[in-house]
Amino acid sequence: MKISTRGRYGLRAIIDLAMHMGEGRVSLGGISERQDLSLNYLESIFAVLKRAGIVSGMAGAQGGYLLAVPPEQITLQQILETLEGSLSVGEEQEGEETDLRRFLREHVWNAIDAAVEEALCSTTLADMVERIDLKHRSTDSAYL
Repeated sequence: MKISTRGRYGLRAIIDLAMHMGEGRVSLGGISERQDLSLNYLESIFAVLKRAGIVSGMAGAQGGYLLAVPPEQITLQQILETLEGSLSVGEEQEGEETDLRRFLREHVWNAIDAAVEEALCSTTLADMVERIDLKHRSTDSAYL
């Protein structure tokens, strides 16, 4: 499994949004500047996140984006699956299933998938913001 730029940038952008949600609606321009990401690319990412019900947006001078649900209820798994689709490392089944293919699926690929799913499902946006805040306070360095 390799997370594409869409997934990596989307995760950075939505964490930035969660970190600034106390300021009201957050503009994609602000996220773009803070995270050094293309505004056009962010627009396409946020369109997908909006369709999935993860963020809500409003156009206009007072527009911007908000999380559609509290950050405690949004997992990294939800975000990445929305942007990437399946995160499975298993191979697409083509041709005959051999004993070795079955063995690898059951003992390697499924184990990796389960570990990744556990890590992503057990981590919320709120967890990420809290960890960044703690790191920022302990090192006195800025992440944004």
